[in-house]
Amino acid sequence: MSLTQRLRQGIQETEEHTDIVPEKNVKVAVQPSVTVKLDPFAELKEKLQKKVIEELTIDIREADGSDETLKNDITKIVDDELDKQGISFTRFDRDRIRQGIIDEIQDFGPISPLLKDSDVSEIMVNGPKSIYIEKKGKLVLSEAVFKDDNHVMNVIEKIVAPLGRRIDESSPMVDARLPNGSRVNAIIPPLALNGPTITIRKFSENPYTVADLIGFGTLSVQMAEFIKACIKGRLNIIVSGGTGSGKTTTLNVLSSFIPNDDRIVTIEDAAELQLWQEHVVRLETRPANLEGKGAISIRDLVKNSLRMRPDRIVVGEVRSGEALDMLQAMNTGHDGSLTTGHANSPRDMLSRLETMVLMAGMELPVRAIREQISSAVDLIIQQSRLRDGSRKITHITEVQGMEGDVIIMQDIVRYKQKGLDDKGKLLGEFEFTGIRPKFIDKLADEGVKLPDF
Repeated sequence: MSLTQRLRQGIQETEEHTDIVPEKNVKVAVQPSVTVKLDPFAELKEKLQKKVIEELTIDIREADGSDETLKNDITKIVDDELDKQGISFTRFDRDRIRQGIIDEIQDFGPISPLLKDSDVSEIMVNGPKSIYIEKKGKLVLSEAVFKDDNHVMNVIEKIVAPLGRRIDESSPMVDARLPNGSRVNAIIPPLALNGPTITIRKFSENPYTVADLIGFGTLSVQMAEFIKACIKGRLNIIVSGGTGSGKTTTLNVLSSFIPNDDRIVTIEDAAELQLWQEHVVRLETRPANLEGKGAISIRDLVKNSLRMRPDRIVVGEVRSGEALDMLQAMNTGHDGSLTTGHANSPRDMLSRLETMVLMAGMELPVRAIREQISSAVDLIIQQSRLRDGSRKITHITEVQGMEGDVIIMQDIVRYKQKGLDDKGKLLGEFEFTGIRPKFIDKLADEGVKLPDF
């Protein structure tokens, strides 16, 4: 079965699920007034929770959410105590009380059900009484609430403590990762004026495939075939886009095109990539310890990866001086590398790379930097979040080389908008420009032939 046939078959399989979109554009549901629903069992649950902690002598910060024995012990104590209350609880209320206590002790309190909801892609705690979620592409206010600021702080402590991290007034910001891989950012007063704030980008346990992205309309079958040929042909590719445009999701899908017999080294701030290949080495940065020492940056890991005999280097995102090391790696035999960067257009991405190289502290002439970029980068894939909430690869652009002091670029594919339908969705199509890429000869050297379009 050809790639086109497999992709089209995948589209048919995903048509029923196109409402579940990774990092869908946020549409804020404006709510002029917010009514917080009070929990009638809040006081009872607090007493029962203290009882459980006393009897089991456990530290909430160290309680393991996957410990079934602990869960059974909690259930038994709670059920016994509820029987002593002299109140006839409904089965629903009993289950809710029991689960609430399990969530507080073993998981992450009020946000635990949100973490388990597959339709929720992001959780934003803007203080104890304001928890927003991104669900099926829309930003809505959740009914979940914390008791107070201390309650939020306890959950933050539970997240960061197992990682050996701290958060306090002297270090009021922290990036962390939940056991399931979800990315967490927390910031507390005095920097956060509304109270302790948590932002969680949930981790997808089932990675999206190229067929999923085609089904979502992010790219076309022909574009997928083109990109696959470019990756097999060992072109160096940057996925460019704004915040929340779905760069990491697309990078993960593109990485699936790397042949299984290549040695791949991935480098990330927070490990999100999920590669299916067998020979993958995953590296993750490390923040400074309590004494402010021991930090390992992406730049350190990129330098070290060159000593690990990689066939491909995949960097989650370049945002600083590591861009120079990445470009040098691309220029010294590590073809086929992939990374992402924040920029609003392919041309902006090149400008960003220039700035990032200067951040490495090397006083290089601008022309020398541009020559490095033009010889290292072959292709820029621009992804954008459009006004209707959809995500599209709007440009596939070749970096052709230098002409004078200017880097020459040429669009190979563009997304052309053609208005709106009656539901406010953008109408448009992907168009190949018909330009013959200069890298065809490079692909031929790798035994790869571009499909005809």
